[in-house]
Amino acid sequence: MAMSAKEIEELLLKSFPDAKIIIDDLRGDGDHYAAQIIAKEFIGKSRVQQHQMVYKAMGGKMGNELHALALNTSAPKN
Repeated sequence: MAMSAKEIEELLLKSFPDAKIIIDDLRGDGDHYAAQIIAKEFIGKSRVQQHQMVYKAMGGKMGNELHALALNTSAPKN
């Protein structure tokens, strides 16, 4: 079962309510996405910690409903 970009965004916004999120369906199959997430929750966190936070926010969907999610995460510049 595939996920929509909207479903991914909604899950992420629960953990990162003020984040700027851009989701791109890489293959048009609803199973391979790229996500750019800019969130204040990432301030002071390493890239690995940021990605772990995203995986936690996905609530177990990775590897099940969602096969691949390429991440580009960062904290806001200002």
